[in-house]
Parts: sequence; structure tokens; C-alpha cells
Amino acid sequence: MNATITPTGPAFASAEALAAQVRSGERSATSIACETLERIAAQDPQLNCFTAVTAERALAEAAAVDAAFARGESLPPLAGVPYAVKNLYDVAGLATLAGGQVNAADPPATQDALLVRRLRQAGGVLVGALNMDEHAYGFTTENSHYGSTRNPHDRTRVAGGSSGGSAAAVAAGLVPLTLGSDTNGSVRVPASLCGVFGLKPTYGRLPRSGTYPFVHSLDHLGLFAGSTRDLALAYDLMQGGDPADVACAQRPAEPVSTALQWPAGLRIGILGGWFHAQADAAARQALDLAAAALGASDEVEFRGAETARTAAFLITAAEGGALHRERLRSRYAEYEPHSRDRLVAGSLIPVEWVVQAQRLRRQCHQEAMALFSRYDLLLAPATPFAATPLGAATVDLHGQQVPPRAGLGLLTQPLSCIGLPVCTAPLWPALAGGLPLGVQLIAAPWREDLCLMGSAALEARGLAGTRLPQA
Repeated sequence: MNATITPTGPAFASAEALAAQVRSGERSATSIACETLERIAAQDPQLNCFTAVTAERALAEAAAVDAAFARGESLPPLAGVPYAVKNLYDVAGLATLAGGQVNAADPPATQDALLVRRLRQAGGVLVGALNMDEHAYGFTTENSHYGSTRNPHDRTRVAGGSSGGSAAAVAAGLVPLTLGSDTNGSVRVPASLCGVFGLKPTYGRLPRSGTYPFVHSLDHLGLFAGSTRDLALAYDLMQGGDPADVACAQRPAEPVSTALQWPAGLRIGILGGWFHAQADAAARQALDLAAAALGASDEVEFRGAETARTAAFLITAAEGGALHRERLRSRYAEYEPHSRDRLVAGSLIPVEWVVQAQRLRRQCHQEAMALFSRYDLLLAPATPFAATPLGAATVDLHGQQVPPRAGLGLLTQPLSCIGLPVCTAPLWPALAGGLPLGVQLIAAPWREDLCLMGSAALEARGLAGTRLPQA
């Protein structure tokens, strides 16, 4: 195996391992919480992942786990595992910022978002809220109000977005598990740039109850971890519908964490066309490495990719603009320059354009379903290039100057537009010069198991994995 692409292993104990240590009595949840809070205090000032640290809550939740252990109770799967959430998730006692200064004076949330409650029931210990692009409208987490989140592998570069704080916190080893959201690529882009595993489930799979919306018809909730196994474990614990989210499918939970073995005979296609043209040499190298490891050789084309991305742009602008229209009229100056003019423009898009975009979205979905009649899994790069320098206005992509705040989603938007489940696995191609680049493992709706199996196979073959940031 080429040493230049081999991960050095996770920078921290996995969530599964930490919980096992707590259940066995080897470590206390309180000691893990204290170590985590100390690590955040020491490292986060240089990274800016957190917008709030919930130290008092974390110690209380850890103490409750330890008390249950002392009483001889059976502990839940994530007992004592520290985690953090993108600051668009409601956290009781905190104002839900969604990255925006305009939300800072809102009343604190009275209860946790549903997925936060589920992780707490599973024994998780919440240590804080994480930085993001304002109102999730961006791919770099360069936030005018709360500062830029820096990439742990090169602090002069972006972490990706809009869930940049979530990905960077895992990549830096601050916590083993975080929650984010993905409208147009906001889990997959930062997972790729920070070198961690990310899962965007099928649209409607995880309920969004208690989270700040961006684009109702495109918003997904997702998660980040240092291994496929941790992704699958946490995903299983969060499954289950909720009537409060009308877009959430009321499907029974379908556990995946017990079935990550790579099965023989899976049909794998490599997405070419748009996904090849919009990727640089390093991103193509990452894809080639993944394809070779999984025995994939068939190149296929999703001809509707550019159309799906265009539809996503229109739907995003229109729904996002409509959501913020009234406050933009009265509090325009409190919105950041990166997004406020785009929101205003989006609020003026004619309804006929949105209707047509939704029609095209359905057509693209039908084309993708035809591909899945021939293939079980599709592969594509997650981002067109590696992490760009902070403040960069453009980056060269095959002679074209591409703005990172929009261009980083070139390869993710077509897939979230049609709601497909995707797992991003981090690779370390030699051409990326020591930076990570992710590969998307894409399956038909409700087949998160196949995405995670593919990711686990890349991990087992020593190709995908987290890497300790260089000091």
C-alpha cells in the first residue's frame, strides 16, 4: 500500500470504545467529560469550532451516567460519549443561532431538538454548539459574526460548510461525534475537507424537529464521526419518525450498525460526466483509489446532474429568501454580507421558476432511479478540490475561476436535490499535498446500509480513515 495515502489512525478513542470503557467501569463518564472540556479549552481558540460550550450540562449528564453505573443499571449504547451539535439544533437554555447574529437575542430554546433528546437517551453527553455559515447558506464556515472555523489540517484553510464547526471538531479530536445538517452538501463538503466520515441520510429519514430551517424541501440532518462504525451506531440510535416533521417518512427503524460487512456481488458504478469535469486531479485521484479498492470499473453518467444543481440553486434561493423576507426588510444590516443579497434576490424569484425547478427535480430523480436498476452503489468525488485558503475569492478549476462559497457544492448539490443517501469517506490522495479529500458513496433512497458498507470496506482496506492533524 502507498504510504502517502495511508491514514495514521483516529486522533481519539471512538465513540463505541469510550462507551464500552464506561460500561465496563474502566473509565467514568465524568473523567471523559472533564478531559473533553479541557481539550476544547486548550485547542478551540485556534480552531473556532464552538460557539457555546455547555460545561455545566455536560458534567451533570456525565454524573447521571456514573450514578446509573453505581446503581448497577444497564447503561445505554453511547454512555458517557461526548458530542456536540451544529448551532441550528435547539439546545435547552441556548438561543438557536443558526449562525446568525439576527437570532442572538431570541429567547433560549425551552427543550432540545428531537435528535439531541435521542442521543441523550442513548447516554450521550452534550458539550456544546458548533459554528456554521450564517443560516446554512455557504460552504466555507467563514462567518462574519462568529468568526471562521479553521481546518485542523491547515489552519490557514477553510473547514468547509455549512457544518464546518461540526466536521472540524471531529477532525481535531475534540469530540468523537457531532451533528450537522445538509441542504446542498453541508455535511459532505466539510467531511471531505476536514478528513472525517459524514452521513447524509435519505431526505425525510431523520426528523428535523427542533432545528432552524433553511430550505424545507431540501434540508436533511446528518452526522460526522471518526469511523464508519461510529456513524452507523449513532445513526441507528437517531432513527424513527416524528409527526412534527411532515416531511419525515414514518418508516420503521432499519438498523445498519450490525451489518457493515461488504457483501459479494455488489454492482458499483463510477459517476463520470459532470462529476469528472468538475473535479481537479487530486479529487479524481481520490475517486480512482476508492474505485480500485472496491473493484469498480464501470463509468456511468448521471446526465441530469447539472440540471439538478440548477434546480437546487433556484429552490434554495426562493425558499431561503421567503423564510427571511420579513426580517431582511427590517433588520437587513444584521445579516452578513456573504448571504443577505442572495436571500433578497431569492425572495424575488417568480413562482413559475420554482414550479419548473421542482418538475426538473422529479425528472432527475427518475433518471437516478434508472441508474439504480443497474447499480447498487455509485461513487463520486465529494468536493471538486481540497480545502481552499481562508478568504480566497476564487480557485482555479481547469482554467475557470470558481468561487469556493458556491463551487465547493458542485458535486454534492445534484445528489441532495433528489434526496439520495450518501456517506462521505475521507481519503488522502498524494496529489492533495497532505490534505484530505472525500469520496461520496451513493445509494438509492432508504439504502443507507449500502453507503455505510462501502465506507466500511474502504476503511477495512486501509484506504479511508481519519488522520491526526500535524502539530
